[in-house]
Amino acid sequence: MRKTLTALLLAATLPTLAFSMPMQDGGPRHHDRGHGMFKELNLSKEQRQEFRKLMGEQMKTHRDITKRYLDKLPEAEKQAMKKELDKARADQHKALRDLLNPEQQKAFDEHQKKMEARRAEMAEFKAWKAEKDSKTN
Repeated sequence: MRKTLTALLLAATLPTLAFSMPMQDGGPRHHDRGHGMFKELNLSKEQRQEFRKLMGEQMKTHRDITKRYLDKLPEAEKQAMKKELDKARADQHKALRDLLNPEQQKAFDEHQKKMEARRAEMAEFKAWKAEKDSKTN
């Protein structure tokens, strides 16, 4: 369980870290090693697209496996984990924000508001979908 919680904490912080990284080619820079590998391999556009597709599938599989094990946790532990993850996320956002100048902080805050709106919209959609699915069954 400790490994699962560690993995979840890491997974929860990755989006924030990706946001804080410099942009490259219009998107976040994920790994310098990976970009170097792509340059060395001289991949075609189709190969890069297929690679991204495979990496996306791998991430989805990882999320599905993690969720399957988390679903087995008692509700009290799920709530405790959620509370701890929320606190860690808030602490990390504060630390990141403190590194920025006032102009960057404004942009960071705007981005956070957009992300919260997207999360709320997704939660609403999932609730609607669950309700719809329960009516059809």
